[in-house]
Amino acid sequence: MNITSATARSSSTDSVVAPPIERRWMSVVFMQGADAGAVLDLIERNGPEATIQHLSQWDFGDETRDAAMVNGYVYDEIPQSPTDRVIRDGASGYALTYNQHFEYVSLLRHFNPVVEDARESVPPPTRFGLDRQRPARRTNGLRL
Repeated sequence: MNITSATARSSSTDSVVAPPIERRWMSVVFMQGADAGAVLDLIERNGPEATIQHLSQWDFGDETRDAAMVNGYVYDEIPQSPTDRVIRDGASGYALTYNQHFEYVSLLRHFNPVVEDARESVPPPTRFGLDRQRPARRTNGLRL
């Protein structure tokens, strides 16, 4: 998906219409090998919904989102291979991706990224009248 930072104008009312908010997926937790084996067993025993609830303990909100953005674990679509099983939980916004054969499990969360280009540039506030200061008048030194 592409997002534009410019706002569109409606031809009928000439009012400003905000661009659509882009929704993306971010990685909350990814496990493989022995760690994933325990979670894959949990999927078989209790089902994917219970597993999503269990793995959501690794989601620390904005901290998780920021780490995913910094490390490049943000996706337009849920990353998956043809042999992956994907379970989406619309109520919580999570998606569980797992693969028994390759022994990995991934929990992703839907989110709305902050669009940096769309922020309006605001000048810094004037503090202590610094914008009105003039250089001090220079004197010749001490006089006796």
